Amino acid sequence: MTQGYNKPLPTPQVESDVYWQKAKEHELWLRYDNDAQQYYFYPRDISPITFSRNTEWRQVSGRATLYTYAIVHRAPHPGFVDDVPFVTALVELDEGPIMPTNIVMDDPTPEKLVIGMPLEVVFEEVTDDITLPKFKPA
Repeated sequence: MTQGYNKPLPTPQVESDVYWQKAKEHELWLRYDNDAQQYYFYPRDISPITFSRNTEWRQVSGRATLYTYAIVHRAPHPGFVDDVPFVTALVELDEGPIMPTNIVMDDPTPEKLVIGMPLEVVFEEVTDDITLPKFKPA
């Protein structure tokens, strides 16, 4: 666990508590719309697909492909100064949803990041309450 974590953190809400609890267990869980038979992200009780509450939590594979990315060279917050350069990205999970994340890799360059490349989830324990799902090249 990272001591003295000084970056902005997500604020869990009641609707996303399962997501964060499962991330602490190093599992990736998403909401599933039973009417549309589709997963969606960000976790919320009402599906953005059908506006139905006929949803449930399901574990997903943690496999994804790189949808798009940016290599950040200028820290957007003082807590990120020691991390640059780092990669912010959108990844498309094998189950369909696109989610924002970071790509974990040494010395990120455009040559090492190819749209469509396979990725797998990894988890960064940043506080006692928050574990962040991130992705690395598979």
